[in-house]
Parts: sequence; C-alpha cells; structure tokens
Amino acid sequence: MNGAVSLLGALARNDVTTCFMNPGTSEMHFVAALDDVAEVRGILCLFEGVASGAADGFARVTGRPAATLLHLGPGLGNAFANLHNARRAHVPILNIVGDHATYHARYDAPLSSDIEAIASALDGWFRSSARPDDVGSDAAAAIAASYGPPGQVATLVLPADVSWSEVAHPGAPVARRAIVPMAPDGIVDEVAQAMRDRKAVLLLGGTALRARGLAAAGRIASSTGCSVLHETFPTVLDRGAGVFAPERLNYLAEFATAQLDGAEVLVLAGAAEPVSFFAYPSIASRLVPDGCEVLQLADLVVDAPGALEALADALHAPTPATRPTADRPGRPSGPLDTRSLAAAVGSLLPEGCVVVDESNTSGVGLLGATVDAPPHEWLTNTGGAIGFGLPAAVGAAVGAGGRRVVCIESDGSMSYTPQALWTMAREGLDVTVVCCSNDSYAILNYELSRVGATAGGERAKAMLDLTGPTLDLAATARSYGVPAETVTTADELVVAFEKSLATPGPSFINARLASIFR
Repeated sequence: MNGAVSLLGALARNDVTTCFMNPGTSEMHFVAALDDVAEVRGILCLFEGVASGAADGFARVTGRPAATLLHLGPGLGNAFANLHNARRAHVPILNIVGDHATYHARYDAPLSSDIEAIASALDGWFRSSARPDDVGSDAAAAIAASYGPPGQVATLVLPADVSWSEVAHPGAPVARRAIVPMAPDGIVDEVAQAMRDRKAVLLLGGTALRARGLAAAGRIASSTGCSVLHETFPTVLDRGAGVFAPERLNYLAEFATAQLDGAEVLVLAGAAEPVSFFAYPSIASRLVPDGCEVLQLADLVVDAPGALEALADALHAPTPATRPTADRPGRPSGPLDTRSLAAAVGSLLPEGCVVVDESNTSGVGLLGATVDAPPHEWLTNTGGAIGFGLPAAVGAAVGAGGRRVVCIESDGSMSYTPQALWTMAREGLDVTVVCCSNDSYAILNYELSRVGATAGGERAKAMLDLTGPTLDLAATARSYGVPAETVTTADELVVAFEKSLATPGPSFINARLASIFR
C-alpha cells in the first residue's frame, strides 16, 4: 500500500466518498488509487473552480464534506473563488492539493509556489503530510477539522513522493464530528425578556434556516409579534408550502435599513450582525439602527435550532397552526421578463427539489413566486464570488439522492464556469438550468449610479455590456454535451421547463429576457 491508497482508505472510512477533481502529474498516484478503493467516487471537472464549487454544493445538501483534488498552488488558486464562497457559507470541504516531491522542492520548478500562503486566506485548517505513514491520520484530522463547528475548508497537501511511497504502518483513526453545544440558559432568558419588553427583530442565518429552526421562529413570531428576517444569501433555506417563511433581508442597504427601522432589539440566531454588502457614499455600512441593542442568541458554533426552540419554550409560545398557503402562480403567458420568469418557476417547481440560485438581478421575483411551491431547499451564493451556480448544481445533484436540481443562473455568472455543464453531461446529472439572458452585467448598471460614479459614457457602458458579440449560451451548453434550447416568451419557457423536469439528465434553457439595460 502506498500513501495514495492509504489516503483514499482514510476518506472511505470517514464517509468522504466523493472527490471532485482536476488532477495533474503530481496527483497521478491518487488517480491510480481510485481503482484500489472503490468506495470513493472520482468526478472529473474541467476547471478547478468547478471542483471547488461542486464540493460546496455537495456539502450543503448532505451536511458532510466532499473532497477536491487540485494540482499544486495554481490549481488551488483557480479553485479559490468558490472556496471563498464555501468559507462564507461555513460548509465542510476537504481540499487535497498535490505538490512536488519533497526532495524536488529545492529546485524551484516552474509550478512551485507557496501553497500554505494561498490556503491561509481561507481561514481554515492546513497541513502538509511529511511521511507516507502520516497520510491516513492527517486525512482523518482534516475531515474532523472540516466539520468544525462551524464548518470550514480543510487543506491537506500531498507531496508526490509521499503519495507514491510505501506505507509501513497503515491505519487512521475515525474522525468524529464535533458536538454542537446548546446556548446557555442565561442567554435564552435574557433574550426572552428583551423580546417581551421591546420591539424586536429576529434575524436568522446558518442552520437556523432549516425546517426545525424555522418552525421555532414561527412560534416566537406568533407569541411576540416580532419581525423575522433571514440573511440575504443563505447557505441552505428550507421553504415551500406550510414552512414558516421569514422575510429576506434586502441586498440594497437602503431597503435593509428600512426593514430594521424602529427595532429596539435585534436578536441574532445563526446570523452575523448585518452590514452593507459594499460601501456607498452617504450610506452607513452598519445597518443596525442607532440605539438598537444587538443580542446574540446563537452564534455559528451553537445549535441555533435548539436555541430557537428553547427561546420559544421560555416565551411559552404555542405551536402555531400550519402557515396558510396561497395558490401557486398560474402558468404565465406573453412576454418573458423577470415577473413571468418567476411565475413559470413557481408554477412548476417540483416537490423535494434543490434550487441553486445565482439569478442575481433577473431573480428579483423568485422567492415570492415560490413561497407556496411544494417543500424544497434553496441554495444561494453566500460569499458573492460569481461563478457559483453551475458548479454548486453539479455537487448538489451528486449529493441529492436522485432529487431534481433546478439552477437559476445569470448569463454573466454562467460565463465564469461553463465547464460545469460538461460534468453534468458526463455524469448524467438531473439538473435543469434556466439561464437568464439580458446581455448585461445588469446589477453593475445600477451600482454605477449608487456609488456616485458618473454614468452615461459609452466607454463605461461598454464594460457592463455583453453584446458585440452576443453570447450564444444554448450553443455553449450543447458544445459541452447538454441538450439546450432558447426561449423568448413565457409560454415557451413553461413548455421547456416542464419538459426538462420530466426528462432524466441535464438540460439547459436559455431564457432571453426583456431588459431595461439593453
């Protein structure tokens, strides 16, 4: 047994059975070891940013880490944007980064780099295996570290000679997931008293946005009359008919400030204190109203659903009746715009599906149109680095146990990681991609004026425009092996969406939206 086989064995023993990879020469013994450890599934990605985003999506729907296999420092660098998103989402990921043989490092070969320096920016766990005998235990330690809490990115460097050399004493301890502590009773009692006496807003994030936490939040709201918001870009949000539905904290600082206006106490459960996404002239970065007390019921380490249940009990909040539901939107007809796009998705979204949302400006109506769809999970780009949607849909589909994944993507963001389509096709993943095409970095047209920049110049406009040439996104999808079509009306979108949901494997719908920015 060599180090690579030992490493894969440790992954299998610790229930890390999926590895999204883009290997190079340094990782060839790891690749070869896949034939020796059948429990670990290797999934090839054409770009490291797809591998890291897929590992993120997998971890969100399963609650356990996938591995990535990356080629030296440049491979880790290529993966970094989606690793940043995973870091902000606090999901467990295990990076395995191949490196030059230990004795080769002193020659400063062209691909040599400071891998630890790159990994350090992820604020996670890092180790480089020094001996073949260490690889198994190092992998187990990395897996344990990835779970946290909170979840984090763990990076294990595998030098080529450590990978190919024989292991004298194999065996790795089984990683045990850390126990998530409960919130102290004193905090619960303090928050309960504050919510009885003052006008309160409850802000939910992280694990508080799963069904158990939402049910408790519904009890608290019915008992106290408090407003309940959820963070703007949640890691996973359970939603749908009968599920308590908090209001989303608005992305735009001006509107978020209005949502929090008048609050005397802000209670955080699994969420951080809200701040503006960017700085703007004459707009405060901190969104909490002056004089509002901030109380943290549960941070990222504490069991947030348990804390919410304890708070509901302390308030003697009864279990409310199931949230009344309205009818789902009817199937839209006519022009295809943001409103009819949302109605089409809301009218057809299937029960139990996973929605990966990187629709950006085109998705403004999606949450409202789907609130009464059958129960489903909603994943968003928590870290804000675009190019998340298609890779996360790959990982979510691998981990979702046969459930349909619906990826609502924007044309600009899709152009960062279109290689994910190839992996969808190769693996036969049940993913419906609806790509919203408005031929523009639409959000930036709006931001240009919000930050006080002078707008209107042709040279400036050209930097935000995606025409000349216009992207043929359906042709791009077909070139990667995914069946694709372009729709220009709401009627066509409904037909294409319904057909895709009923057809195994991936499909791509290029939805050409009417846009004020064209």
